[in-house]
Amino acid sequence: MNWKLSIKKADKGSITGAVLAVVLGVTLLAGDVIWKENHSVTHPPRWPRLHWVHIPFVENLMHISYDLPFRYRALPSSPTEVVLVYLDDDSFLNLNQPYDGPWDRGLYGRFVERMTAEKAKAVTFDIIFSDPNTRYPEGDERFAKAIKENGKVFLAGDYEPTAGGGMQFVRAMPAFSDVSAGWGMIQLNPDQDFVVRQPLHVPTVEDDNRSSSISWVLARVAGVLCAQDLNERYVQRWNNYYGPPGTIPNISFLLALETNSSCPAGFFSNKVVIVGSSLKTLSANSRKDELRTPYTLREFCPAVDVHATQTLNLIRGDWLTRTSYTTEFILLTLTGILFGAGLSLFRPLPALGLAVVSGFLVMLIAVMIFQNQRVWFPWSIIVAVQIPIALLWSVVFNSVRLFVQNQLYEHSLRMYLPPKLVKKFANNRSFLTPGAEKHELTLMFSDIADFTSISEGMDPDELAHLMNAYFQAVVGSCIHEKDGTLVKYIGDAIFAFWNAPERQQDHALLACEAALLFRKMNEVEIRGHRLHTRIGLHSGVANVGNFGSDERVDYTALGENVNLASRLESLNKYTGTDCLISGQTNAELKGRLITRFLGKFQLKGFESLVEVYELVCLPEQQEESRSWRELFADALLKYQERDLVSARMGFNRVLEIRPKDGPTLFYLRNIEERSKEVLPNDWKTHVILKEK
Repeated sequence: MNWKLSIKKADKGSITGAVLAVVLGVTLLAGDVIWKENHSVTHPPRWPRLHWVHIPFVENLMHISYDLPFRYRALPSSPTEVVLVYLDDDSFLNLNQPYDGPWDRGLYGRFVERMTAEKAKAVTFDIIFSDPNTRYPEGDERFAKAIKENGKVFLAGDYEPTAGGGMQFVRAMPAFSDVSAGWGMIQLNPDQDFVVRQPLHVPTVEDDNRSSSISWVLARVAGVLCAQDLNERYVQRWNNYYGPPGTIPNISFLLALETNSSCPAGFFSNKVVIVGSSLKTLSANSRKDELRTPYTLREFCPAVDVHATQTLNLIRGDWLTRTSYTTEFILLTLTGILFGAGLSLFRPLPALGLAVVSGFLVMLIAVMIFQNQRVWFPWSIIVAVQIPIALLWSVVFNSVRLFVQNQLYEHSLRMYLPPKLVKKFANNRSFLTPGAEKHELTLMFSDIADFTSISEGMDPDELAHLMNAYFQAVVGSCIHEKDGTLVKYIGDAIFAFWNAPERQQDHALLACEAALLFRKMNEVEIRGHRLHTRIGLHSGVANVGNFGSDERVDYTALGENVNLASRLESLNKYTGTDCLISGQTNAELKGRLITRFLGKFQLKGFESLVEVYELVCLPEQQEESRSWRELFADALLKYQERDLVSARMGFNRVLEIRPKDGPTLFYLRNIEERSKEVLPNDWKTHVILKEK
């Protein structure tokens, strides 16, 4: 079957598969979009509160689309514009600072003084200095003085929970904030898995547009153009992490207080410096968020790493972007159509292979786009949802279709073959494959005698019931009983043959035995009627196989030998017989059944003469017919010797034993006609039929 027909037959399945993949992919994307819009911290909800749209599975898929390419891309160049200063355990222990209280801020003053000396571009602390340190008041004074002299120190503000369960906005106390260069929000926006994927540059609703994120403030001071326009904060950006913890230059606060081999003079020159707690510390009396990154999904990293990443993204202009929702809807629609419709054209194993390869290619393309364009899109919906659902549909659809095809195929086989051969050929699709081959067959044509008179005046429904009952009886009890292949019904006639599709050594014998079973059926009433069947059998080479168009084929046989079998069936009407076989079929019998020679005939449409035999009986019944068969043979011999007088006498003796013998009556009529003519000495003794 060609591809065009296969695709045509798969249309409904392809459309269904495409619809399933498109609807599922687009629905999941829409749910994610609505959920994200409803739960944004930057503006009130714009969509109805649809709780069904929050499906953790979908959120995880989105995270995979963002996270996984980090693992397989080449690491970007190591950033140098920002330096992290960690308040780590070494700093706590060696500087003798408490884990459960505020530090002596004089240490921060010393640090800022060095930043001033080395002309750091900007300095910020991931710490909110909201209250004075009563234990070290002189430290607060030194810190405030250092902040004022530096002129580029930016302090933090944030929302913190209250005792009543609400949230309150906090900033550095006036002693510090009044002398600082400004402040920024250190609030981050982690997802449920503690990964911060998007910066929170946009001010929150409660903040009433009074602030920007600390990373945005630092970028503005560093001279980043986009950070000069407050409206640019509303542009959707995604964090571009540069690598696992330690990728961004960092140093212990202890070492940063003074020059040394690990932190030489000029180390902070023209750098943005961010100070914050390290996860290794037990406490720093400061906000110490435990967060993850795409590189540390199984472990945590300091929050200052995320602030540094966001700041670097702005300074370097290499943040990530996500494709627009419109683009994603179009993409998921196209991939849904491609995989939903495409995979349905393949059987399960090829479809599985294509699905695996396709999923790998989609991931590869996603990583390449991520690497080269810094763009990500929800490709995991394609790989984890659309392709699997398309594959599942392909398996289900093709399995059901294959089951139906097998059922139809077996039904088709049952129309042609006896039950015991159906199972044999059920797994052999070549039986109905278009094409043919030359092969030796024994061909049978049958016809119901006087069918026209039987059917005249009969109700159409009754006639249909009669014919169905007749075909049911003779096909099962005669043709299939002797392993014949039913080819087709032609009105009241039947066309069948032997020796195909299964090879049969005694095909002629089987066909003749089936003809004898037909003869027995002549004595059986079918719906109140005795239907007398006439049969013609001939053995010869024919083209056997499937003939037809791409839409429909018939398993049949073609060739002049098929026509000869049909002519032999028609000859029964003239000879008064019910089963005539050709000389070739008689030779194949090798005497295993009793036949009698009826002479040579030139049938209509054939130039050569055909030896015609009547199938008489089984060997065990031959004595009952021996006398009249021998008399007939003698009379026929006289006829062939052109002795019409002796032939007439011989045929009359046959009638004395068998009064209604059809071939005898046929030849007597023939002799009567010839007796009225003046015959030449070499008149033809064979019979010439001018009609079918």
